[in-house]
Amino acid sequence: MVQQVTKGIKISISTNFQGTHFENSTMYFVFSYTIQIENQSNDTVQLLSRHWDIYDSLNSKEVVEGEGVVGQKPILSPKQLHTYTSNCFLTSPIGSMSGYYNMINFATTKKFRVHIPTFQLMAAAILN
Repeated sequence: MVQQVTKGIKISISTNFQGTHFENSTMYFVFSYTIQIENQSNDTVQLLSRHWDIYDSLNSKEVVEGEGVVGQKPILSPKQLHTYTSNCFLTSPIGSMSGYYNMINFATTKKFRVHIPTFQLMAAAILN
């Protein structure tokens, strides 16, 4: 598990190789990742948007940006957690992801960025 704390927001990530998927005669390596966002600060915050840098060992970097996470913009009171799971399709068995969340602190009304640490995506068969 990979973890990092930025401005009182703890990000914890675990990954899992789901297998391969064929689409339009291309084989993809499918990975799931589960992210837990924990508000360790004293203020209520909201996740507004996300930015991902996705690295595939056979392709160049892909950037993905959008509002919220899996259709939600969670509000986290102090000590509250939000957990979600999503997927990533790569054309190779090795890659990585990193990025950040744009958030707002309700007490100060200031927006801030929470870093998502780099985590590896690796098919289990590659490790043998």
